[in-house]
Amino acid sequence: MKFPRRAILKLSAGAVAAPSLARLAWAQAYPSRPVTMIVPYLGGGPADGLARPLAERMGKALGQPVVVENVPGQSGVIGVGRAVKAAPDGYTLSYGHNGSHVVNGAVYALPYDLRSDFDPIALLPSNPLMISARKDFPAANLQELIAWLKANPGKVGVGNVGPASGTNVNAIYFQDITGTRFRFVPHQSVQTAIKALTAGELDLLFDQASHSLPYLRAGTIKVLAVTSKARTVSAPEITTTDEAGLPGFHSANWYGLWAPKGTPSDIVARINRAVVEALADPVLVKQLSDQGLDMPPADRRTPEALAAFHKSEIEKWWPILQKAGIKAK
Repeated sequence: MKFPRRAILKLSAGAVAAPSLARLAWAQAYPSRPVTMIVPYLGGGPADGLARPLAERMGKALGQPVVVENVPGQSGVIGVGRAVKAAPDGYTLSYGHNGSHVVNGAVYALPYDLRSDFDPIALLPSNPLMISARKDFPAANLQELIAWLKANPGKVGVGNVGPASGTNVNAIYFQDITGTRFRFVPHQSVQTAIKALTAGELDLLFDQASHSLPYLRAGTIKVLAVTSKARTVSAPEITTTDEAGLPGFHSANWYGLWAPKGTPSDIVARINRAVVEALADPVLVKQLSDQGLDMPPADRRTPEALAAFHKSEIEKWWPILQKAGIKAK
């Protein structure tokens, strides 16, 4: 049986269009069931403080629940590994921060590649670092601190809660930038380190604003600078390192959201829109600000912005960590 040429052309066009229509229908149907956000840390910690309210509002935007699943172990390695192995269909997301998605790549022999095994979705709020001191420390500002450290090498005790922790990594970074040296005092947790700082048993601590702010407000420690490029919303009276005379010393516990590699771009875009909508909620903004978190600028909430920033953070921190010989135990 012969078909007219016009009919053949219509059939060919239909055959070509069918897969595209199928993909479009799939994307339009997403999500048709709950989405899992893997948080690679214990529940109830700082990571949950952002993940859970964000997931709740993303669920409203997506029309399906976003369920937080805490998968702790090896400083985030296990939870991130589970997300890597998930189907790239938008139903499993990898939530993490600079520790799980940058530092771990330099200190662990990972079974996955942080640079290539994920598709970026969105940069999330960040918790800037505060350079805190015991309240009676002789330095009144950052310049005086640096001068005091140079005049007294090795005499200052700095809290350290682990070889790959932010307290350790950022103290090493500070030493390298300023040419100073101090003693690292081991602690089991940030909480014990801050208590030691308030008791005068430690001299300095490099840690997240969310941990330090309550003690600053109580007057039991002093903060010499915040390490973000702009003053943090949660403590606008604290000068930045740029303003305090140490330009370029920037560090933050920043968060991000990724999908397994190969997730369709239209689904990534759909999830990104849900994140952007969630971060526009003034109630959430206030809630996160109270935790010491700063929102990323609107133009940095795109997948492309997260990809570029993630790459720049790896290029910055891996050489610092490798030079220091830091390896997770």
